[in-house]
Amino acid sequence: MNRIAISELTDGLHLEQAFRAADKQLRVNRQGGKYILMRLADRSGVIAGMLWNADEHIFECFDRGDYIFCRGRTQIHNGALQVIVSNIERMDPSEVDAADFERYDRAESDRLLEHLQKTIGGFKNVSLRQLGEAYLADAELMRRFQKSAAAVTNHHAYPGGLIRHTVDLMDLAALIGPRYPEIDTELLMMGAFLHDSGKIEELAGDGEIAYTDRGQLVGHIVIGVQMLGEKIAMLASQGHPVPEELRYQLEHLIVSHHGQLEFGSPKVPVTLEAVALHHLDNLDAKLASYVSVMESDVSVDGNWTNYSPSIGRKLWKK
Repeated sequence: MNRIAISELTDGLHLEQAFRAADKQLRVNRQGGKYILMRLADRSGVIAGMLWNADEHIFECFDRGDYIFCRGRTQIHNGALQVIVSNIERMDPSEVDAADFERYDRAESDRLLEHLQKTIGGFKNVSLRQLGEAYLADAELMRRFQKSAAAVTNHHAYPGGLIRHTVDLMDLAALIGPRYPEIDTELLMMGAFLHDSGKIEELAGDGEIAYTDRGQLVGHIVIGVQMLGEKIAMLASQGHPVPEELRYQLEHLIVSHHGQLEFGSPKVPVTLEAVALHHLDNLDAKLASYVSVMESDVSVDGNWTNYSPSIGRKLWKK
């Protein structure tokens, strides 16, 4: 049986094919029965999978990131397509074509990196340019930056999503900043570059996208501030100290970019650049998330998506 890409699945299909287990959870229903909730992935996307009447033995027979052979069928639940799995077998990587599951677009990521290098290299503020170039010169950091996702779900949740989100946000900052003379556009752009840098440590992306232990315990905001401190210390040791006030403003951009305390920001935005960064970040994330909802929708209504519980509405697709 030929493999069907997740993006091409429709309701009522019987499946016997490989997926990658992006995530798995063993849960208990109201009657006390156990089931496995999974996120099944290939290069075209991710879909929820449900295996009812499961137990610990089945749950432990495969790990996150493994290739698994699934038998089951597709069905629509609450407006979203899912796979009802009847049987799972762990597969050896040699049994699959890795190209069917590799979501990382190296050529696109390299293009974005080149754009990022030109943008930072064009900064007139010497301290900001030197700081940005210190990040860019860290080959291992940038390798991970290029391959990291920006989130586990919702927006830019794929390998390469972080650099896509970062570059788009910097371009938005470059466009919006000059409209407001009181804003330091290059400072805003550097905040866009740094705001999610801690995601490279918060998320694991080799074969799966999931939170690391450090990500769960510390989070990308704190990690991003720590990374900034390390680069500033390195520059100081090379005779290129970053002005103290500039450091504080950069730290504030990182710690306040979620906008509200209840959304995980230790501080609310109190500078114009921080206010702008929060709203531009939210705009880019929301639009990317909504586009994802529209692309994955299986509604038979040509004009509207199904109601999406995650965003609390239907979306107009025309």
